[in-house]
Amino acid sequence: MTIDIEDKPQPLIEHLIELRTRLIWALGAFFVAFLVCFYFAKALFNILVIPYKWAVLWAGLDLSKAELIYTAPQEFFFTQVKVAAFGAMVIAFPVIAAQVYKFVAPGLYKNERAAFLPFLIASPLLFLLGASLVYFFFTPMVMWFFLAMQQAPEEGGVAISLLPKVSEYLSLIMTLVFSFGLVFQLPVVTTLLARVGILESQWLAEKRKYFIVVAFVVAAVLTPPDPLSQIGLALPTILLYEVAIYAARLVERSRAGTAVAEASASDEE
Repeated sequence: MTIDIEDKPQPLIEHLIELRTRLIWALGAFFVAFLVCFYFAKALFNILVIPYKWAVLWAGLDLSKAELIYTAPQEFFFTQVKVAAFGAMVIAFPVIAAQVYKFVAPGLYKNERAAFLPFLIASPLLFLLGASLVYFFFTPMVMWFFLAMQQAPEEGGVAISLLPKVSEYLSLIMTLVFSFGLVFQLPVVTTLLARVGILESQWLAEKRKYFIVVAFVVAAVLTPPDPLSQIGLALPTILLYEVAIYAARLVERSRAGTAVAEASASDEE
């Protein structure tokens, strides 16, 4: 049985021209999104500050005292540039992913393209799920943890107050978003590896205890040095590992069923 492939032999120069076209579209989408996001950079940063406001309320503090500072004249400007770049990557990702797929797809078999598309859709959805978990839960929780360390003057010492810098707050929330977003890709990566036969569910299950240790080590490296964020990243990572094992088992069952069907069809012939 032959499998059709739509790829046509092309000279190297045509592949390079195709690559250049895809890069131009991807960079163009990022540049346009960056300009739009930079225009609304302050509004976008104010949206990112909302979890900090929630943390202030959780700590029982006056919301009017919630403030961020910058200590260098150019600091807030470059913070807005980072916000615009961050927003541009999120907005332009569908276009960038589509261009990558269009460049790679002609070299794939039809069944490979059909298998690849669901993962192309699942990957950004899982990233957004991880980012939402950071925005609505972990960032307020981490900031509440830091705010709880403040000291009032009536406690017998000097007043110790938290005055976060705009750049450091943005770095914190971006680190958490990227960390959780990447960790939430675990089921996608393991399922893809299982489909091509590199990983097996039994092997993943046997290495579970080692992965738990690795999850806490990675969480300690990727997150700020506080126990809440480290545990908060490690626990979802372990849960996603279990999801990855289950997804690998589903792939193996599907592959076994296909092999049995093909064997039955060949016997009938």
